[in-house]
Amino acid sequence: MKLLIANRGEIAVRIIRACREMGIGTVAVYSEADRTAPHVLMADQSFPIGPAEAARSYLDADRLLAAAAAGGATLLHPGYGFLAENAAFAERVEAAGLTWVGPPPAAMRLMGSKTESRKLAVAAGVPLIPGLMKPIEDPSEIEAFVDQHGLPVLLKAVAGGGGKGMRAVHERRDLAGAWERARSEGLAYFGDPGVYVERLVDRPRHIEVQVAADRHGDAVFVGERECSIQRRHQKVVEECPSPVVGPELRRQLGEAALAIVRASGYQSVGTVEFLLDGAGRFYFLEMNTRLQVEHPITEEVYGVDLVAEQINLALGAPLSLRQEALVPRGHAIECRIYAEDPLRGFAPSPGRINLYVRPAGPGVRVDSGVNTGSVVPLEYDPMLAKLVVWAPDRRAAVERLGRALAEYQVSGIATTLSLFRALVGMESFRSADFHTAYLDELLASGDLAELHGRQDPDAELAAAIAAACLATVKASGLPADLFAHGERSTWWDDGVRVLHGRFPR
Repeated sequence: MKLLIANRGEIAVRIIRACREMGIGTVAVYSEADRTAPHVLMADQSFPIGPAEAARSYLDADRLLAAAAAGGATLLHPGYGFLAENAAFAERVEAAGLTWVGPPPAAMRLMGSKTESRKLAVAAGVPLIPGLMKPIEDPSEIEAFVDQHGLPVLLKAVAGGGGKGMRAVHERRDLAGAWERARSEGLAYFGDPGVYVERLVDRPRHIEVQVAADRHGDAVFVGERECSIQRRHQKVVEECPSPVVGPELRRQLGEAALAIVRASGYQSVGTVEFLLDGAGRFYFLEMNTRLQVEHPITEEVYGVDLVAEQINLALGAPLSLRQEALVPRGHAIECRIYAEDPLRGFAPSPGRINLYVRPAGPGVRVDSGVNTGSVVPLEYDPMLAKLVVWAPDRRAAVERLGRALAEYQVSGIATTLSLFRALVGMESFRSADFHTAYLDELLASGDLAELHGRQDPDAELAAAIAAACLATVKASGLPADLFAHGERSTWWDDGVRVLHGRFPR
């Protein structure tokens, strides 16, 4: 049995690791920009699929299916992003005789439409934010909605996701312009200009529920995740469990999520997302019909392997999870490490990574798609890795996160590590006093910018010395594979630590 991974980066590496443990062969694909990427080197087989441009490689269904045929794959996992929520692609995969590792295309299509999924939520009895149930055809419809529900409102692309095609409007005079911009983004990112409007909940928390369902009528929820720390509607820090969700609210959220699962005919793993207001009321937001970026924190807290479960469900196996056994244990936090420069408005920072030192130790997990020497291309999402920490409680998890961030070193490109080092020192973060606009407000205030803008020249000098030492040792004639693809021996990691002398904060 072989599985083709129609993706790249850290999620491709994660899927390969799950397949290794399951005895499933792996087939990777790569663009010209990813010829030496870790996922290419780790897979059992790898096939080129075109130039760096995603539309001519990772988004080209014909090339992906050709690679699957060439590698003898019988399953295809889309990862997340790219074609992961494309129902038409899922149908093509199944028509080619492959097993699609994901939900039925009909459920993907239904839940992928924000307006149709809202109708389904109403029918299932799940609380919903007031909003239109169909795309706006004329700006006068927005005016009428504001007359009834007031401001602020949120304009959202019908086929949107990841913060794209969303516009918050606080002034009536901005409605028409925001509608046009949301339509333009919806067409550019999702091929659909449809936009709808809903009431904007003031400073909510973003809570999502992990679900899993099989073909035999069984479904479970695997706790919730706190995803309120976002930049421009894009999650950057996630936690499991949410600091503000207790057992009773967790049960209510889980039952609402399972009502959505059953009403939609959903099978596979997925995520149902909610907004939680200051009074503790929750509202259905949307469903992501795929594996989520932040799935590792649920795995750490609940002791499950969601990727393996997803593959087994695709093969027709019954759920291995039982609701009564899914009890949270400890607390996990994830930071998404991006190749972006926080000091330059989070501008992309492509280039070669000269030194890449992962943190380690108890309760630390790094799901990474790069190594020392990797070239970060400009053509794709800039996420390099996910730093995940687990501890018995949130206070200990925050302390462990600070330690791990201090150990994490990347040179050659700018990253968001300095932002997270600053954030972990903020009292508001440590006390879990945040909402979906929290990070944007911190950045606008300048308080966080001042903290993460303080560079540590000793750390930069140490990284430069370490890189020079590495080049010298390589030139000495030691086996080249000692350093290949970032796999360093213990003495090399220790050497970097000695050169640093201390870990910068």
